[in-house]
Amino acid sequence: MAKQRPAAGTPATVALTGAGIPFAVHAYHHDPAAMSFGLEAAEALGVEPDRVFKTLLADTDAGIVVGVVPVTGMLDLKALAAAVGAKRATMADPAVAERRTGYVVGGISPIGQKTAHPTVVDETAQLFDTVYVSGGKRGLDIELSPADLVRATEGSFAPIAKA
Repeated sequence: MAKQRPAAGTPATVALTGAGIPFAVHAYHHDPAAMSFGLEAAEALGVEPDRVFKTLLADTDAGIVVGVVPVTGMLDLKALAAAVGAKRATMADPAVAERRTGYVVGGISPIGQKTAHPTVVDETAQLFDTVYVSGGKRGLDIELSPADLVRATEGSFAPIAKA
């Protein structure tokens, strides 16, 4: 029997394809000097920044959790903790985030992570037909519906962003 080749793409695109979830891939030139990966993506792709979401990991008394919020705002750690039934949350160490997800900072996708984590997507995602999240590497975003994002991550919606 011939050895089966792994599917091409990032773990995020492989996971979406395997789940039969529709998505579009958008690549752009990443500038290593960019101050904000998310705002860089919005500008490069010509998309309103409120539709581009960043993936952040937090350490809670319930374990590592993922918060997905618009790049124009910040993660409300208290709200994230409450959304997962935890008492407190702090930002996860970047090295821990990379190790637990299998992605590099600036390219962490909420989809296809090496270790599955409880995931909460900010409720504002539901205002759009589609949103953009990292595709698993810098310079690559995935566009999909907010409902499909939650389905792909087995996550939920909650108000976890602050301006």
